[in-house]
Amino acid sequence: MQSRKLVLIINPIAGTLSKRGLEGWLLPKLSDMGYSVDVRYTTGPGDATRIAAEAASQGAYGVLACGGDGTVNEVASGLIGSRTALGILPAGSGNGLARHIGIPIDISRSLKVIAEDNVQPCDYGEVNGHPFFCTFGVGFDAAVSKRFAEKHTRGLATYITSAMDEFVKYNPQMYEIIADDTVITDRAFLVVVCNASQYGNNAFVAPSASIRDGVLDVTVVHNGTLLSHALSGLEMITGTIGNHGNIETFRTSELTIRRPEATTAHIDGDPIDLPAELHIKCHPGELRIFVTSRKQRFLPLITPLSLMLRDWHITLHRLFSRKK
Repeated sequence: MQSRKLVLIINPIAGTLSKRGLEGWLLPKLSDMGYSVDVRYTTGPGDATRIAAEAASQGAYGVLACGGDGTVNEVASGLIGSRTALGILPAGSGNGLARHIGIPIDISRSLKVIAEDNVQPCDYGEVNGHPFFCTFGVGFDAAVSKRFAEKHTRGLATYITSAMDEFVKYNPQMYEIIADDTVITDRAFLVVVCNASQYGNNAFVAPSASIRDGVLDVTVVHNGTLLSHALSGLEMITGTIGNHGNIETFRTSELTIRRPEATTAHIDGDPIDLPAELHIKCHPGELRIFVTSRKQRFLPLITPLSLMLRDWHITLHRLFSRKK
């Protein structure tokens, strides 16, 4: 079989797991699949986008992003509109896009998705010229992202601590949301626009979202009590969030969000400063991605529970492997 060119981009500081020795372990496995691999390491913001764009311009078959959602965002941004496919080897804190497309949160198992070579055209979203591939949000989730980014440690525990610290003091903002025949003017706890179904760590903010349907799923959590917001969080964890109570959901290919002032937003979990008026649209089928060929059917409660058990199994396997 003729060797095909891959570029492997590793973010050495993503997530909590060491990347030492990873290159030497990965290269023989990818070679056995029939790929020749060029390995590149990121040293700062924008590196992954530049490297990925260069790979696409040189006709690489695929670029593998080894890192978290921020790394995936940068790599994917460099591949938009090209024939070069995005592959994900999840090594971050949330791994939202990887989880959405069924990639196991374990690098050795995620290689099986690359081996399947099932490359499909997928959508991406854009807000004021900035691409996003999983979620874009304003409100509480953006405030948590900013607080998390300021921490010196990564991982789920740090994210939960950041969320709890922000939860007790967050002050919801007024929004005007305009999409097709939908106009919402209200104070909201958060507004999240989803290309994929979850933030990461199996928090399903839009359980029915698909990266191949040509539309974005919008979830608005209106202002409420601390208890109602806590219940909304529980619904995300169980995959039961939907149109009821203080939650409003709809689908659209394009929308505008207006805020009283420019405050922090987030793109794929990373905080970003954007203007008060936000223009968001879906770009169908503009990004090719290695996805699993297994059919995935989302079932509330059941799917989140099974994914949680799988994560625990992977974590325990890592712990016992280190002790040996």
